[in-house]
Amino acid sequence: MEELQKALNDKNLTVSSLPEKGRCLFTTRDLFPGEVILSEDPYVSVPNKNKESPNSKCEWCFSSSNLKKCSGCHVVWYCGGTCQKLDWKLHSVECKALAKVDKNRVKSITPSIRLMVKLYLRGKLQQQKIIPTTATDNYNLIEPLVSHMPDLEEKQLVLYAQIANLVALILQWPESEINIKEIAENFSKLSCNAHSICDSELRPLGTGLYPVISIINHSCLPNSVLVFEGRLAVVRALQHIPKGAEVSISYVETAGSTITRQKALREQYFFSCTCSRCLKMGQVDDIEESAILEGYRCKDRRCNGFLLHDSDNKGFICQHCGLLRSKEEIENIAIEVRSMSEKASMAISSGNNTQANSAYKMIEKLQLELCHPYSINLMRTRETLLKILMELQDWKEALVYCRLTIPIYIRAYPPFHPLVGLQYYTCGKLEWLLGETEEAVKSLTKALNVLRITHGTKTPFMMELLSKLDEARAEVSYKRSSQNED
Repeated sequence: MEELQKALNDKNLTVSSLPEKGRCLFTTRDLFPGEVILSEDPYVSVPNKNKESPNSKCEWCFSSSNLKKCSGCHVVWYCGGTCQKLDWKLHSVECKALAKVDKNRVKSITPSIRLMVKLYLRGKLQQQKIIPTTATDNYNLIEPLVSHMPDLEEKQLVLYAQIANLVALILQWPESEINIKEIAENFSKLSCNAHSICDSELRPLGTGLYPVISIINHSCLPNSVLVFEGRLAVVRALQHIPKGAEVSISYVETAGSTITRQKALREQYFFSCTCSRCLKMGQVDDIEESAILEGYRCKDRRCNGFLLHDSDNKGFICQHCGLLRSKEEIENIAIEVRSMSEKASMAISSGNNTQANSAYKMIEKLQLELCHPYSINLMRTRETLLKILMELQDWKEALVYCRLTIPIYIRAYPPFHPLVGLQYYTCGKLEWLLGETEEAVKSLTKALNVLRITHGTKTPFMMELLSKLDEARAEVSYKRSSQNED
């Protein structure tokens, strides 16, 4: 702990423990928007699997191109010799272990099981000094991570015990070197502390364990954001963070009511948030926000008021114009939405984007009758439609839906949330593609203003954004000069 504290002091950070929160990360100097607070490579990581392409990513960099399967274990993939060499000290040992597993059993080895196998193998290799250790990169950092084992239900404990036995079977270590109970506890630690590794556009690529970043606590109004540059986890300040303040990130989706966020935190992380946003639960502002984000719209389409239960529990009353909307009417529309959602999901699963497009547009139509105009559910439907339309290459209608989502994003997220910047970026790219260059410049500029804080300016992703913006500005300038000449 002393070595870690010293390493963090060099980064203007310090760890302290609070009775109600456990370990916390504090600043020792003022930090400013966009400044890197902390970066960390994963102690261990694995790429995700999906149904369409179960072995679709490089083990080291998560690339999906030029992949070749490891000839030893036939489980792991690499995009080339460079990544294979970088991973070889660890994989050479894992490879031998995986090669001994029965072929039928190999199929049941999930990414989380492999993550655990790699955790133990890397710890042993560091103990043997084959892989070097540092104050911020060693197996001892795993021990302080919270497991919440006493909070788990019996069913989950049994599951962890079963997969712990599978890990032991893969490792085939002597009983003196392996402890099933400890493996099960580490699975619980991974559940609470591992991070989903995403690309610059927040699409999930894999899972990694970052023991130092795991010290950072949650807030529903975080002052920092966690993004990834390849496998490297980078925490940047979203705002001015004064000296002595705690660094916080968000563990869960923050677009939603306080009740929804608290439920997600209790189920996944076993705690209730006490941030300034959550402390307002039940107050007038919080009730209104919840009713807007997750509630129903007024019966009068011209009114944007929010609805609350009436005193007789017969329906919902608009708090702006006073109109009553019956529970029966709302339930009938909700049933139609659920029915159509099942059809839409089936169309997506079968790869029929044309049918899915029609189904989701029907859901949108129903939700426009049911939900408040700033509803999260309506936003999610439009996000799905945007994705489908992009796949169908219907750029014009995709732009329509992209623009429809932005007002809800602005309402649901803080100003410097990466999703806000990314949505402006998508909008700008579509506008430029469709020849709306002046609008593209506006959207790309808004994207840059957000993403330079969340993503920095030096990554390939941001260099591409800057390049697109420069090109769009040059095109606008050229068109204006041509018009002046005419």
